[in-house]
Amino acid sequence: MKLKPLTITILTFCVTAFSGMKAASAASFSVIADGLYNAGGLSFSPDGNLYVTEAGIGGSGACVPPASGQGDSLCYGTSGAVTKIENGKTERILTGLPSLALPDGTGAAGPRDIKFDATGKPYVLIGYGANPAFRDRNLGYTDLGKIIAPDFKTNSWMSVADIANYELVNNPDGGDVGSNPLGFVIDGNKLVAADAGANDLLSVSTGGINLQAITTFPEDILANPVFPLSGTPSNEPAQVPSQGEVVRSQFATQPVPSGVAKGPDGAYYVSQFTGFPFPESGAKIYRVGADGTSVFADGFTQLTDLQFDPAGNLYALQYANQSAWKGNFDGSVIKIAADGTRTTLLSGNGLESPSALTIGADGAVYVTNRGDRPGQGQVLRIENIKSVPEPSSAFGVLAIAALGVAWLHKKRIPQPPINEL
Repeated sequence: MKLKPLTITILTFCVTAFSGMKAASAASFSVIADGLYNAGGLSFSPDGNLYVTEAGIGGSGACVPPASGQGDSLCYGTSGAVTKIENGKTERILTGLPSLALPDGTGAAGPRDIKFDATGKPYVLIGYGANPAFRDRNLGYTDLGKIIAPDFKTNSWMSVADIANYELVNNPDGGDVGSNPLGFVIDGNKLVAADAGANDLLSVSTGGINLQAITTFPEDILANPVFPLSGTPSNEPAQVPSQGEVVRSQFATQPVPSGVAKGPDGAYYVSQFTGFPFPESGAKIYRVGADGTSVFADGFTQLTDLQFDPAGNLYALQYANQSAWKGNFDGSVIKIAADGTRTTLLSGNGLESPSALTIGADGAVYVTNRGDRPGQGQVLRIENIKSVPEPSSAFGVLAIAALGVAWLHKKRIPQPPINEL
């Protein structure tokens, strides 16, 4: 049995190390949208409305093999969408977007993130989650693995950049060819995206010019990794050790960058989901600046997204607090203050397999919850945050200044079934 890397089918100031603080927290949340299909990224537009992507449930079209080469195929459909939350109502305002998923609608790749530029123009990142060589060959022309610029009024869009094809042609990290862009940020006239499958951070102009890799992320070498027991059910059976197999004491695993945010210092901060076997406390936050790539903070588990607030606090989102193969998908929202204090705002208690977060002008944290569950996805508004710091382990932290960006917000509730689109 050969263990293969897992691509998610699921981001001048000085860095100093010191003893940080961790805080216990009590917070509550309200559900402002429900019934989403594989909910992904979310963002406030300049007009104050909240938009969220839905990767969809694939379809009955042609299929491609999964990234690991094992398990069910991922099949194509046009069930992806973008949903607007406004004045207590939800509305799918962009439909027919490409979607790729397992037969039961899980493991979906499709619309994964949305951002608005300073003029209010939207951009949407479409995931893929497989070898890009199969995309055009098996599926024909699709916008999987691309950044698109949609027109909500006409329910249409234009392709801006083909990230999956860039991986196919260039393969910057020199490893297995795969692409699954999951998160991006707009930085002036640039779109900066994290490709979880290609293990790199890329930049392209908003006009689609000069697509290039900014950096790649290294494999992690795990000491005494913990794997599922032999015979454990899995959609990735090649990853489960065979009966009696001696597991190596050191194991190389993929970095899997998942989200990106621009810091007040001008650097990019990238979250790490980690590859199989998803080591607990093994995920990092990378800082990518003019002075190179470094580890900003570590000790997390399966991070999916990052976001700075106007005061320069960094919020990190954990998909699961335990290795995903254990079946417990309680996640966490963790705040890292400018002085290094870590505060867990919410852990479990209804927060399950969250996929992305954003900060509202009201100071609340908005999270897409149950992002791996078709028809059960939610948008949560986390509020009433109170905490008391307590000692914790050492970690790297950045001295950062205030960041002045804000948006307005609104609310609300459920969606019609996706087959009614």
